[in-house]
Amino acid sequence: MIYLDNAATSWPKPPPVLKAMTDVLERAGGNPGRSGHRLSIAAARVIYDTREALAGFFGISDPLRVIFTNNATHAINLALRGMLKPGDHVVTSSMEHNAVMRPLRGLEKQGIRLSIVPCAPDGSLDLKDLAATVKPGTKLVVMTHASNIVGTILPLAEIAAIAHQAGALLLVDAAQTAGILPIDMPPLGIDLLAFTGHKELLGPPGIGGLVIADGMDAARIEPLIRGGTGSRSESEEQPEDLPDKFESGTANLPGIAGLGAGLQWLTERCPGEAREHLKKLGKALIEGLSVIPAVKIYGTRDPEHMVSVVSFTVAGKRVSEIGLRLDEEYGVLSRVGLHCAPAAHKTVGSFPQGTVRLSPGVFTTMDNIQETLKAVSEVVRS
Repeated sequence: MIYLDNAATSWPKPPPVLKAMTDVLERAGGNPGRSGHRLSIAAARVIYDTREALAGFFGISDPLRVIFTNNATHAINLALRGMLKPGDHVVTSSMEHNAVMRPLRGLEKQGIRLSIVPCAPDGSLDLKDLAATVKPGTKLVVMTHASNIVGTILPLAEIAAIAHQAGALLLVDAAQTAGILPIDMPPLGIDLLAFTGHKELLGPPGIGGLVIADGMDAARIEPLIRGGTGSRSESEEQPEDLPDKFESGTANLPGIAGLGAGLQWLTERCPGEAREHLKKLGKALIEGLSVIPAVKIYGTRDPEHMVSVVSFTVAGKRVSEIGLRLDEEYGVLSRVGLHCAPAAHKTVGSFPQGTVRLSPGVFTTMDNIQETLKAVSEVVRS
């Protein structure tokens, strides 16, 4: 089996991730922050250590500003629904995942003003178009860091400068980049960062987070959920302290432990090395697909300006047929269709059928890529 669906979730997980999840349930299975006994304290330590590691990884000084959520979608909804009110102006791009588009469309029905900056067919953003759309009074700019369809990387520092000049904040969807591209929030100008743990951070499903920049006023965000936090239990009002303000209910302890182990495994091997490995695999995929007759590749086709997410179609064949045959006949696991991003597919010209998406991961080998290219060539010919 050749797994090329890492843009959906990374697989396999490093062995320390599985071990950390089992160990925390065996040795630190108390409810963190709810009791003073040794198991509760041990659980709280695991959570804080992971929070601290993530803060350092994303370049912020206060670990309490790392808010754990179920995933990036949860984090995006926390930011959008926690900040935006009727009449507020929000700017996004035409390359966004439905994790951004659906909450924005829902808020639009409630009175926010939404502007969508059209991207080019390769997924790139013209900063002049963005600057013409972001106005004084714009409250928020929300952008993906890299497309989950074609991998195109957007220039965050320049986007942040345009947003800040107008007095707006920048929320970044880093679902496809956290763990692969360096994300140092202060120099990039990121105010809010939504990440998921189960992709290139190599953790399990069910854990992600919202990182609030050191200079960002967290009082501007209302909680998405209110309830028990283990703190200030004498009050029926939600505490304002971070992270408790946004973390009601019992934490996903094994998920956080697994995420911490995945992050440690990654940092011990240097994320830059993973990036270079994936660029080589992406380059090989693009070069190999480009010589197969009837294959159309979408995006920039430049590994330097994209993460290793390669989408293609074949003239005269349905993407569903290609994906099924790759799986059943060759053991190549891809993802086909619209990838929860219809706006992006409309932008690149692959709507309504979508594409076949190949997304290698850190455990993918060059031999896997060559076998995949051979399989695609045979599917196209037959």
